[in-house]
Formats: sequence, structure tokens, C-alpha cells
Amino acid sequence: MTTSTIAAAPAATQVGMGQTAVAQKPNRLTAVLGSCVGVVLHHPRLQVGALAHVVLPDSSGRAGAAAKFADSAVPHMLELLGKHGAFPSGMVAKLAGGSCMFGSGGPLQIGEANIKAATLALEAAGIKIVGRDLGGSCGRRIGFDPETGQVTVESVGLPPRVI
Repeated sequence: MTTSTIAAAPAATQVGMGQTAVAQKPNRLTAVLGSCVGVVLHHPRLQVGALAHVVLPDSSGRAGAAAKFADSAVPHMLELLGKHGAFPSGMVAKLAGGSCMFGSGGPLQIGEANIKAATLALEAAGIKIVGRDLGGSCGRRIGFDPETGQVTVESVGLPPRVI
């Protein structure tokens, strides 16, 4: 008699707007993004990473969850990853999202502002951006695997992409 076992899929944590989560293998992090930007920090050697679901570019001193704003999300992620022994010198970043969800042009280009602010925050922290899937006019679903560092990006009507 032959028995077979079905392995359980690794746990996936959904990261909502303004939230940050840290994961180590085999767990994964996911988010659904429109004009928001998913900022992924990954430490390849330690196979640990974080995902922040950035909603707005700048806190301007406002209170709120650190991950809600690009300028506070990156330092917050570094603090959380530091508790796992992961320091900036061993990290890389990937960005996804920042779609233009409200038509082209005009004052409501939050996606574009989020992309710029997240990029500046990572540059200020000295973290190299090694993957991007940004802009456009449709939302994305992303999945981050801290074991491989891969971020899978899915958009309606397009095949999945890995950055």
C-alpha cells in the first residue's frame, strides 16, 4: 500500500494599507496595490525580509502607522529587520505599485509621488533597488518570498512577472 503526503503551502501574510510585516522562510508576504507602493527589503544571506504597504509619500509630522508614509516606512522596516539580525549593509530593495488610478495628469497622482518618495527614502538609507514594477494604470497583486527574494507581480490581463 502506498501513502502520499501533501505538503502544506507556506503561510502567506496579507499586508494591508499602512502596514508592515516581516517574514522568514518558508513564510511569504502579499499585498494588493493600486497607487500604493509595496516596498520590499530583503536580506539574501539571512533569508528574511519585510514588506511595507505605503499609502502616502510624506508624513509631514502627522501621526499614523509608520508604513503609511514612505518617509517613515523605510526606517521602520530597518528597525524591525535589525531585530532579526539583518542590517542595511546586507539588504536590497524591490518596489512595485504606484499606479495612476485616477486618470492621467492632474493633482491626484499619488502613485507617482509614492514612487519618488520611496525611492528617495531607500537612497537615503543606502539601500540598492534591484527590482521595479512601477507605474501604469492598473493595480497589482504582489507576493514576496524571503527565501529567494523573488517578488511575483500579477496584473489583470498580463502574465505574472518576477522581479
